[in-house]
Amino acid sequence: MEVLIVIGGLLLGIALGVPIAYALALAALAGALWIGIPIEAVMLQISSGVSKFAMLTIPFFVLAGAIMAEGGMARRLVAFANVIVGLLRLRGGLSLVNIMATTFMSGISGSSVADASAIGSVMIPQMEKSGYPRVFSTNVTISASVQGLLVPPSHNAVIYSLATGGTISIASLFMAGVMPGLLLGAMLMLLCLVLAYRRGHPTGEAVPLRDALKITIDALWGLITLVIILGGILGGVFTAIEAGAVACVYAFLVTMFVYRDYRWRDLPELIHRTMRTVAMVMTLIAFASSVGYVMALMQVPARVTALLLTLSSDKNVILFLINVLLLVLGCLLDMAPSILIVTPILLPVVMKFGVDPVHFGMIMLLNLGIGLCHPPVGAILFVGCAVGRVTIEQVVREIWPFYGVMFFVLMLVTYIPSVSLWLPRILGL
Repeated sequence: MEVLIVIGGLLLGIALGVPIAYALALAALAGALWIGIPIEAVMLQISSGVSKFAMLTIPFFVLAGAIMAEGGMARRLVAFANVIVGLLRLRGGLSLVNIMATTFMSGISGSSVADASAIGSVMIPQMEKSGYPRVFSTNVTISASVQGLLVPPSHNAVIYSLATGGTISIASLFMAGVMPGLLLGAMLMLLCLVLAYRRGHPTGEAVPLRDALKITIDALWGLITLVIILGGILGGVFTAIEAGAVACVYAFLVTMFVYRDYRWRDLPELIHRTMRTVAMVMTLIAFASSVGYVMALMQVPARVTALLLTLSSDKNVILFLINVLLLVLGCLLDMAPSILIVTPILLPVVMKFGVDPVHFGMIMLLNLGIGLCHPPVGAILFVGCAVGRVTIEQVVREIWPFYGVMFFVLMLVTYIPSVSLWLPRILGL
C-alpha cells in the first residue's frame, strides 16, 4: 500500500499537468506522511541530493556542448564527415554523412536533443536538395542522435552516476558508452546502405583534395575537444569535473577566436539558456532523491526483487522484462526523471542477479533513448520533426526499420556485457 501512495501520487500529479519535479516532491511528501517520517527528513534529503561535488560536471558539460553546437561546429563536422564518406562514393552517402557527423557531435555536445537540432538543421535540407525524401532524412537524424546518450560526455550518464549515489564513477560510464554508441552508429549506417540500394538514393561525391585538407584542419579544432575530455580523464591529468571546466574554456576560445561565427552579444543569452537547463535538471535530481529516500525506507527494491523472482529466476528473462518496462517508461516520461526514479529501484534488483551496475547503466540509457524517439513524449522525435518540418505521423509511419536496428543493438548490449564493459576493463576503470 505504501508503494501505491508514492507511485499513485506521482502519476496523479503528472496526469493533472503538474511539472514532473513538483510531482516528485508531492509524491515524496505523501509517502513520508503515510509511513510517519518527519517532513524535515524529506527536506534534508532534497538539500543533500544536490550538494554533491560531482554535480558540477553537469553545468560544465552542458555549457561546453552548447557553445560548440551553436558556434559553427555542426556545419564543420558535417563537412568533415562528407570528406571521409566521399572517398568511398557509396550510394546513400549523405545519410552516412549524417550519422557520422552526429557521432562526432555526440562526443562534443553530450546531448541527443542538441545533436538532432544542430546536425538536422544542416543535413536535412542538404539531403533533400540532393534527392533524399525529407521524412527519411529526418528519421536518420532522429535515430542517429541516440548516440549522444551513450558516447562521452553523455549528460545522462552523469545523471545515472548521481542516481546511484555516486557509487559508479563517471569515467567508467563514459568509457562504457563508447562501444555501444559506435555499434549503434555502424548498424544505422548498414541500414541506410541497404535502403539506399533498394530505393535508389543518390551516390556520394568525392571532395577535391584542396578543399578536403581545409575542411579537415577546420574541423580538427573542434575534435580536439574529444581529446581534451577523454585523454585528460584517462591520462589522470584531471577529473571528469575538471575536464568539463577545461572543455568550457577551450570551446569558448575556439568558437569566439578561431571560428568567429558566434556573436558576442548572443553569448549572454546562450549562458542564460544553459543555466535554465541546468536548473531544471538540478531540481529534478533534488526532488527525485527524496522519492528514492522514501522508497528505500519502504523497502521497494526488495519488494520488486521478490515480485520478479515469482515470475522467473533466470537472469536473462528478468533482463528482458526490465527492458520491456524501461521501453514503456521511456515513451511516457522524459529521460532524466526516468533515470532518477527507476535507478534506486531496479539497480539493487539487477545486482542481485549478478549484473554489473555499469552494464545496467548502458542498458537503461539505450532503452530510455529509444523512448525519446517515440511518442507521446519523445523529445528527440519532436525536435527532429520541427527541424525537418515534417509531421510526427509522417515520421512514425516510416521510422520502424530504425526502431528495429535500435532494438537489435539493445539486445546485443543487454545480453553481451562485454560490449559495454570491454573498454572500461581494459583501461582499469
